[in-house]
Amino acid sequence: MYSPGFACRIPPAMFKFAKDNVSVLTVLDTRRSKANGLYPIKVQVVHQRAQKYYSTGKELSPEDWKRLPMAKNRELKEIRQSIENSFSLVKAAVEALAEKGDFSFDTLNLRLGKATGGTVNTAFKTKIAALKKEERIGTMLYYDNILKNVEAFGGPKIAFEQVSVDWLKRYEKFLLKDKNHTTVGMHMRAIRAIMNEAKKAGIIRESQYPFGKDRYEIQTGESRKKALTLEQIRQVVTFTDGRETTEKYRDLWFFMYLCNGINTADLVKLKYKNIVDGEICFVRQKTERTTKTIKEIRAIVTPEMQTIIAHWGNDRKPDHYIFPCITGSEDALKQKLMTKDLTKRINKRMKFIGETLGIDGISTYTARHSYATVLKRSGANIAYISESLGHNDLKTTEHYLASFEKEERQKNAALLTNFGEKV
Repeated sequence: MYSPGFACRIPPAMFKFAKDNVSVLTVLDTRRSKANGLYPIKVQVVHQRAQKYYSTGKELSPEDWKRLPMAKNRELKEIRQSIENSFSLVKAAVEALAEKGDFSFDTLNLRLGKATGGTVNTAFKTKIAALKKEERIGTMLYYDNILKNVEAFGGPKIAFEQVSVDWLKRYEKFLLKDKNHTTVGMHMRAIRAIMNEAKKAGIIRESQYPFGKDRYEIQTGESRKKALTLEQIRQVVTFTDGRETTEKYRDLWFFMYLCNGINTADLVKLKYKNIVDGEICFVRQKTERTTKTIKEIRAIVTPEMQTIIAHWGNDRKPDHYIFPCITGSEDALKQKLMTKDLTKRINKRMKFIGETLGIDGISTYTARHSYATVLKRSGANIAYISESLGHNDLKTTEHYLASFEKEERQKNAALLTNFGEKV
C-alpha cells in the first residue's frame, strides 16, 4: 500500500489530521505527471520537518482534484472514498504511535506494512532501501547479506509472529554450520533491531518479543585480536620482493598503522586539505552518523608518512585525494565496492608478506590493533589511546584492549611451574 516518496509542490489537502507534532494529509503530487497526464494522489506525513509520502494508488488531474471534495460524479466519489480509506489507515497508525510516544517513520512503515500483509522480509527490505537513500552503504550491505541468510533459512514470507525463541535457536544452529559465533551475533543483533521496531509499532506484543533475559540472549564472543610487536612491524615495513605491487600495499598498510590505525574507508577519502599544521584531521565514517558529538581524530604526519605520500600520492592540491584510490565521481555504492576491493588487495599482499616472514594473520585490522597495542605496551595513557582511535568513551577502549597478549599469557603460565625460584 505504501511507498516513501519525496517533497513536492502540492495543492491544498483534502483530509487532514495532526497529533503530537505529527501531521497527516492527502495531497496531489504535481512534481511529475504520469504518461496519461494525471498526477498521483498521496498521503503526506510530516514529523520534525521531515516528510514522507505514501501512495493511495489513485491519480487525477489538478482540475478534478479541486472538484473532488464536493463531486457528485460516481467515479470521483469512489476515488474520494478510496483516498479516505488510505488516509484513515495511515492516520490510525500515526495516532497509535503518537499516543505511545514511539513515533518514527521506521515504526510507521512497519505498522503500515503489517496492515497490508507486511513480513519480516519486507521490514528488512524497507530498512535496506532507507539505508541506501541515506548512503549508509556499509550498513545497507550488512542488512542485505543478513536478509539473504534469513530467507535461506525461513523463506520469502516470514511473519513477525514466527520469530520466536525456538525459531531463533534453530536459525542459530543453521548459521553455525559454516559461520562462527561472532557472525551469529551480528545476525541476531540485526534481527533484534527489526523486532524492536516491530514492538514499538505495535506489530508484536511484549509477550511475543523473543529477545532478553529468560528468552533468547545474544552471545558475545571474544574476538581474537592480533597485534604485531615493534620488531615484527619493522620486518614487515622493510620487506621487499622487488615487486611494485608488494611495496605499494605494504606502504599503504604502514600508513594506516601510523595514521592512528585508520581504516580503509577513511583512508581513501583523505584529501590534502585534511592536512592541517602537520597533522591529518578526519572524522571516522563509522561513527559520523551514529554519535551526537562528532569527534575529530588528529594524527601527526611523520617523516615515514610523508615519504609514502610523496611516492604513492596524488598531486598536492587541497581538493585532491591524498591517494588515487577513488575519484569522487562515483556514487556511494560504487565507492564502497571500490573500498572493499582495495581492502581485499591490501590483505592479500599483507598475508603473502606475513607468510614469507612467518607472521600469522596480517590484515588492515591488524594495523589498527597494532597501533593501539604498541601504545599500550609503551605505557601510553589509555585516555590518549581512546582519543586517537576516535572512541567515544574509555570503556570502549578498555574493551578493545581487554585481552592479554599471547606473550603475556606465556610469561604468566611459566610462573606456575617456576619451582626453582623463590617467590
